Amino acid sequence: MRAEASARAAAHALSWLGDVKGEVVALFAPIGTEIDTGPLASGLRAAGARLALPVVVDMKAPLLFRLWSAGEPLVEVAGPGRLSIPVPPESAPLVIPDVLVVPLAAFDPGGHRLGYGGGYYDRTLAALRRAKRVEALGYAFAVQELPCLPAEPHDERLDAVVTDAGIITVTAED
Repeated sequence: MRAEASARAAAHALSWLGDVKGEVVALFAPIGTEIDTGPLASGLRAAGARLALPVVVDMKAPLLFRLWSAGEPLVEVAGPGRLSIPVPPESAPLVIPDVLVVPLAAFDPGGHRLGYGGGYYDRTLAALRRAKRVEALGYAFAVQELPCLPAEPHDERLDAVVTDAGIITVTAED
């Protein structure tokens, strides 16, 4: 069921993203029970996108992104806490994404999200949005949706959330 749900979510995401030829799309390598990004990665590559994965360089800094070529093996590095995160090798070029696919522990229809609590994606989105236009697409299973999540001033909202059930387009808050 997880594989089927991940495939449905990938189809919804590809529909929402549209033409991604030549764009840099930053995915995440799923850890634990996160949604499988493999079907989305395959679809994005077939559509001509260049894929990247996040790299933690400092616990208080924004994420960096390394290009991830098809077939390139990932290496495990220490992440926050006890997490181990698969990343491209250090030889992979650093890139700046046009689209950021964001993992979610939970989300609400207003584009607010819960992650693992390190603030990495909030810092990263804030820095990227100061530099250029970037789309932030939350990516999770529909069962992870909650009616409302608390938001703090530093929280960066998502532009949309894609799940196995469909697309939630976020509108500007009043």
